[in-house]
Parts: sequence; structure tokens; C-alpha cells
Amino acid sequence: MEEVRIERRASLEVLRAEASEELGVVVEERLRHGEDPWAFMEELPTVDELVVHMLRADAIIADGGRMPSHVRHYRVLRQIALEHPALTSTVWRMLDQEDPRARTA
Repeated sequence: MEEVRIERRASLEVLRAEASEELGVVVEERLRHGEDPWAFMEELPTVDELVVHMLRADAIIADGGRMPSHVRHYRVLRQIALEHPALTSTVWRMLDQEDPRARTA
């Protein structure tokens, strides 16, 4: 079984600040283009979801840019939850949203 290693690039607080800033930019751009915030705010990820996506992207880059298989994707997200306990509920919620069968099990 291949071990998942994720290089730590910053503290969770710094990652959350980066994600919050990024989301702010996205919201501002969409507002400038005349979009109604009531129409798009719910489709944007939360700050913690964006942090998980950023950490997952780091893992993909560390693996030579190869897109992960379903099993590796699960392991990467699980490793993120283990390394950042504050993101655990976000990781499991994201996994549950990806696999509708998980809700019936």
C-alpha cells in the first residue's frame, strides 16, 4: 500500500487566510460582472473546503502532477484530515457529497 505524503506548506491559519482572500476575490469578480450574490454564493466552497482543495492540489503536484485514482484520492483526503484535525468534518462531508452511496450505507 502506497503511503500518502503531503508536504506542509503553511499553518492551517495561514491556509485559511489565503483561502478566505481567494474567495473574496472570486466574489468581487462575480459581483463586478453583475451576478446576483443570492444566485451564486451557495455554489462557492467554504473556506475550509477551499483549504482541502489546496492541500489536495499540493499532493497532486508532489505526485508528479498525476491525477489520483479514486483510492488515492480517498487516502489523500484522509491524510489531510489526520494532519489537520480541524478539517476532519469538512473532509468527510466532501467525501460524502462525492459518493452518494456512502449516505445509504
